[in-house]
Amino acid sequence: MKRSNFKLILTDLENPSFSVEGEHKIYKSDAGVRHCVGCFGCWLKTPGECLFKDGSAAFAKDFGRCSQLIIISRCVYGDVSPFIKKMQDRALAFALPFFLIKENEMHHKLRYSGGFEISALFYGGNITDEEKATARELISRNALNYGAKVKDILFFKDAKEIEGKAL
Repeated sequence: MKRSNFKLILTDLENPSFSVEGEHKIYKSDAGVRHCVGCFGCWLKTPGECLFKDGSAAFAKDFGRCSQLIIISRCVYGDVSPFIKKMQDRALAFALPFFLIKENEMHHKLRYSGGFEISALFYGGNITDEEKATARELISRNALNYGAKVKDILFFKDAKEIEGKAL
């Protein structure tokens, strides 16, 4: 699948108010997304597409064509919010059920080429230094799994600081 200049935005904000330049798609917390049940239908029955026909059925394909993944999430103990984690789990179809060694570690082969950038914008009052370090590590590990590069990992006191930003 060819990568285009396409931004894929995951946000746990119900009514996000930021501007996005260029082609993009936003998945937000009210999208009616079910949890991944680990059925592997996206690998075997409908390659690259989830069997659940909910708000994220085509998420892995969008994931496969994005040039930039932008995550806007409340920081929860150094990780993303439950909705963002649910979407990350639903990205399973981005990978194949085969393995390879990358940086001396076992990882899934990718269905679509990597090469996109990840930006993570975390918000929440009183995010500790330990939580920030954990968040940076998790986003970096996700980037390795996705064959992507980290562009930005930023922290904000609250979601209002993100509003009005151009993405």
